[in-house]
Amino acid sequence: MTSDDHQLPDEPGQPAPPSEPPPDEQPPAPDLPTPPEGAPADLTMMRPLPGADAPPVLPPDGPTVDAPDPPPAPVDGDTVAEDPADLLRLSYYAVSDVGRVRKDNQDSGYAGPWLLAVCDGVGGAARGDIASSTAVNELRQLDEPPGSSDPIVRVSDGLHEAHDSIAAQVYQDASLNGTSTTATVALFDGQRIAVGHIGDSRAYLLRGGELSQITSDHTFVQSLIDEGRITEEEARVHPHRNLILKALDGLHEVEPDLFAIALAPGDRVFLCSDGACGVLDDARMADILASGSPEFAAIELVRASLDAGSSDNVTCVVADVLTAETATADPAYADLEPMIVGAAAELKRRAPRGLFRGHRSGDTGELEPIDAEIPDMPAGVEYAIVDDPPADPEAYRYAPLAPRRFTWLRRLMAAAVGLGLVWVALASAYWWTQQQYYVSEHEGQVAVYRGIDGVPGLSSVYRTSDLAVEDLPESARDDVDEGIAADDYEDAATIVRNLAERMMPADGTGEEG
Repeated sequence: MTSDDHQLPDEPGQPAPPSEPPPDEQPPAPDLPTPPEGAPADLTMMRPLPGADAPPVLPPDGPTVDAPDPPPAPVDGDTVAEDPADLLRLSYYAVSDVGRVRKDNQDSGYAGPWLLAVCDGVGGAARGDIASSTAVNELRQLDEPPGSSDPIVRVSDGLHEAHDSIAAQVYQDASLNGTSTTATVALFDGQRIAVGHIGDSRAYLLRGGELSQITSDHTFVQSLIDEGRITEEEARVHPHRNLILKALDGLHEVEPDLFAIALAPGDRVFLCSDGACGVLDDARMADILASGSPEFAAIELVRASLDAGSSDNVTCVVADVLTAETATADPAYADLEPMIVGAAAELKRRAPRGLFRGHRSGDTGELEPIDAEIPDMPAGVEYAIVDDPPADPEAYRYAPLAPRRFTWLRRLMAAAVGLGLVWVALASAYWWTQQQYYVSEHEGQVAVYRGIDGVPGLSSVYRTSDLAVEDLPESARDDVDEGIAADDYEDAATIVRNLAERMMPADGTGEEG
């Protein structure tokens, strides 16, 4: 599927919320039945780890889907567990590639010790990269040690903050209207991940060599799959496979899927945009995820996606779940730093398209600057050209501005435009007055005037009748002297005829009225 071709309907879909277990229910044993229908596919959390004689090491009170609130715990950086050594750790890696077709990357990804996130921008010309980078920059603030707050609530709040930030961007720049982004977030608290999901990016869990998709796409084709009308293979070539039903767009109400999954040492969490899961089947992804470090798996998944013909941006985030002892013994873990990739990354150098061609362990084109190419500056000099220091800020602030050119011409044009508007207004007003008519006296005769009665220069005699004013009854003479308004010329002629019918006979005995 392609993010640029995504479409959003006027009304987002309303999936049924996952069922919620009773607060006092303990985590299911390895051989218990599957969760109730409608819950996310978290079946892997109940499988034993391969090659282990004992059941998997799960947190003592680890909730599953839509878990109840965890017990209160200290904040200010303290962990939820009583002993920090009991907390699990994440070893992670994130990579994003523009792909072999797109000219720009509209994906954004993030990986940190407590947060994993993938956002796939939707909008094409409406700058989906702005939406995805805005969302990731808001969500990355969740990457903090766990405290007393419910991680599911924190994820929900983060998604709403991202939604509001996108709305603010659109408000400031009307050209961004129509932009949106998917969002798949996994917030880690040392025992479980709280997942927030909206759109068609995906989250997977690899446990015991088996891969489970733990999110459900908010797409039209997924609704057809859920109804049993098409298969997964048919969905990949369906003509409406790019139609998504939900996204963060700053306009529609945010209704993400929210749930939690308990983790165990040896688990591998995988988040990706549809540039990867849209072309790779579960078996291929499981095969790549089953070996190597998170860095190797993430890079190999991107390479495999491009080799499989993905025409979209590809973003992959892979994280391993480790015990505190394993993390401490791994020297690479101590060097981990939060990673932000894709459109949200502030990179000084980016390679063009054509990555991973014939190179199994290629990179993403996101190269760091080579220090050897940067000349050393003399002591006390912070600018590259010694003989051309930067201007003093205060001197530059009060420096005289260069004279503006063609000022007289701009003023002349402004005056001409103003005079033109005044002339148009006056001409329109005069034209309107010449469409008005009334009946009055002219040199002792009843006449039809055109214009406004009583306004000098805007009234003139249009037609004169042979009806003498002195032949009219007294009341009619008064009306004519004051002027009788008419709707148009035909109405004025009718008034004159009516006055003629009231004309006094020669003996002066006619009736008035």
